Amino acid sequence: MKRIVVGLLAVVLACTALSGCAATQLVTGKEESVTAQEAVVTRIAALKGPTAMGIVKMLEDDKEAESPRYDAALYTAADEIVPLIGKGEVDIALVPTNLAATLYKKTEGGVAVIDVNAGDVLYGVSNEENSFYSVSQLKGKVLYMTGKGTTPEWSLRYLLSQNEMTMNDLTVEFKSEPTEIVSLLTQNPDAVAILPQPFATVAVQQNDSLRLSYSMSDEWQMYSDQSIQAGTATGVTIVRRTFLEKHPEAVKQFIEAHKASVDYMRDNPEEGANLIEAYGISKAEACVSLLKYHTPLIAVAGEKMKAWVQEYLEHLYEIAPEAVGGEMPDDAFYYVG
Repeated sequence: MKRIVVGLLAVVLACTALSGCAATQLVTGKEESVTAQEAVVTRIAALKGPTAMGIVKMLEDDKEAESPRYDAALYTAADEIVPLIGKGEVDIALVPTNLAATLYKKTEGGVAVIDVNAGDVLYGVSNEENSFYSVSQLKGKVLYMTGKGTTPEWSLRYLLSQNEMTMNDLTVEFKSEPTEIVSLLTQNPDAVAILPQPFATVAVQQNDSLRLSYSMSDEWQMYSDQSIQAGTATGVTIVRRTFLEKHPEAVKQFIEAHKASVDYMRDNPEEGANLIEAYGISKAEACVSLLKYHTPLIAVAGEKMKAWVQEYLEHLYEIAPEAVGGEMPDDAFYYVG
């Protein structure tokens, strides 16, 4: 175990859509039961952003339950969650997909993916006259992005390769904060950006001259297996294998509750947006539009999840093998129920 924890602490991978403050404890639950008679309380860790948006209705309902099922906390960085998984202090975690693959290797198969929780996350933002609909139109342009050395960069590199281009065909300037990019777009009307949600929507709401013209997930689908019809599976939910083996019914219940929560959020955008703000993820004003017109939060499980994640990781592996831990995960990585 000591060797595994040390390995985990070396994994420092950022998420593509983060905002907010320090870790926030959300639900006060009991410790995981040690007897069959006691209720199982699942300890959850999630990254602020689209990965966590889909569970807020589930958590809110759980607060009112006579016997709460969840003890959850939200974090702003993946490297806050990694050691918790290694030490067995978290049962289920919502993390970037490539991090899940890396953790699978570092823990020697100690985690499994149970669903996809975030997909259509990265969007092109520009002034109307510089709108683009494919990365092929970025040749010669200045592109601002976050996520150097993480999913946004690897996704861009993959799509450029499909268009017979490389990073040398444009000028990519990586910034640490999406808010900095919004300011730069205002100063340089000829520049374009690829931003994660909800920042892309916020940028358009704050500046009437900006437009959302491009979905990276849409272009990704053009080069995917059409029988899968999968876009960018940017976030997944993983479970510790020991927890899965000991409490399979609790895991199945989570999968069902997660899907019901996502369905509610998408069917009730105003109420869902208010919950997202209440949990400190993003402002409700931006999230109403996000939930109405885009699909960053999802809950896809079973064989469809496996096919989607497997193809996504294969594409990342083509560009940067280190992105998925140096090798593709085997079938045991996927829990299909």
